[in-house]
Amino acid sequence: MFKHALPAVLVSAALGGPAQAADPAEVERLRVEFDQKIKALQAEYESRLKALEARLAEQASAPAPARPAASRGNAFNPEVSLTLQGSYAQREGGEHHLTGFLTGADHEHGGERGFRLDHTELTLAADIDSWLRGYANLALIEDAVEVEEAWFQTLGLGNGFTLKGGRFLSGIGYANEQHPHAWDFAENSLMYTALFGESFGQDGLQLKWLAPTETFIELGAEIGRGSRFPGSESGGDRNGTGAWAAFAHVGGDLGDSSSWRAGLSYLHARPIDRASHVEDASEIEAEARFTGKSKTWIADLVWKWAPDGNPKARNLKLQAEYFQRDEAGDLSCLANGNDCTGQTDAYHAATSGWYVQGVYQFAPRWRIGLRYDRLDSGNPDIGVLPIELPDYQPSRWSLMADYSPSEFSRFRVQYARDHGMQGDPDDSQVTVQYIHSLGAHGGHKF
Repeated sequence: MFKHALPAVLVSAALGGPAQAADPAEVERLRVEFDQKIKALQAEYESRLKALEARLAEQASAPAPARPAASRGNAFNPEVSLTLQGSYAQREGGEHHLTGFLTGADHEHGGERGFRLDHTELTLAADIDSWLRGYANLALIEDAVEVEEAWFQTLGLGNGFTLKGGRFLSGIGYANEQHPHAWDFAENSLMYTALFGESFGQDGLQLKWLAPTETFIELGAEIGRGSRFPGSESGGDRNGTGAWAAFAHVGGDLGDSSSWRAGLSYLHARPIDRASHVEDASEIEAEARFTGKSKTWIADLVWKWAPDGNPKARNLKLQAEYFQRDEAGDLSCLANGNDCTGQTDAYHAATSGWYVQGVYQFAPRWRIGLRYDRLDSGNPDIGVLPIELPDYQPSRWSLMADYSPSEFSRFRVQYARDHGMQGDPDDSQVTVQYIHSLGAHGGHKF
């Protein structure tokens, strides 16, 4: 009705009088002309709309452009965060070490009793430009500052590739890339203590590839200096690489409430004169030096559950890792005035270990967790060297509960029964811990 009434109104306005006073032929002519113009206008807008839709479809199928330099921070205002972490620890006194293992303890935190400042971290991150991002993590330990990570990472290589260079935590295993404030327990597992002291870091390059598939598939390779345990500073002082690693991760969703990730990793290191503290035949502390090859395999599996995929009120995380390490070469027992007189003999050890843990958030801000660790020293072959490196299976139970008033703070209490050192009675350990984060802090990985 409106379509046919409008021409009459226009004619009336044009002639200055009622529409019925006009010539009927003139009215019909105007009506036809009006219909033609409406159709022409409609066709023009439809054509422009189709062109716009075609351009949008073309943009959607094209590779995503590199992010602008200020997408998550800018060169003048980088993201800065400070993590405060401390605790009170009640445990047996004296030396604590893993019986049967050559370990490196140069980077282990949290062995003291009483009140202590565990780990303070200062983090800075920003996009350098549209192609690169930078990140630095500084650990403040007592009176020293340690550079834990300092790297650049590409943003726009395309085809799923990402290159990282500098100092970074290796992508092997599952928990290795986690800083202490992200641990679910007050200390790391016995497995990581035996493998790396705390975590394995590389000074080198890392290349990752993320497959363009619905299932999460990630492949990675690293080459580095290899100066961190199980490598050594002397082993890293060479042209070429002292350590290299490769890893593969796969994962996905199981319905709306569950997700999982599994991985397999390999690390090859070539230490030279790697130092470890041991006991000689008279149970007096001595120093052993290893030169040879170290090969480590790690398998990991993580499963997460949350009602309808929303972890805010309730969620559960089950996590397990297993390792095998094979080391062969020469072991020296440095002279210390007792049984060791600088002897060297062939050394071979096939060690293994695992842990399994579960953490359940049963209410907003409240979690409980249980973890069991077990290692096997594998009866190391040390020849005729006068040192104690017995066949032993260290283990530990840990039970924790924590409360998070907000996403920036957490308080934790933990009880553990530690059987890590042979000949000692069960070490019952109680730890009360706080973790507070100041400033911008990115989300943690899966």
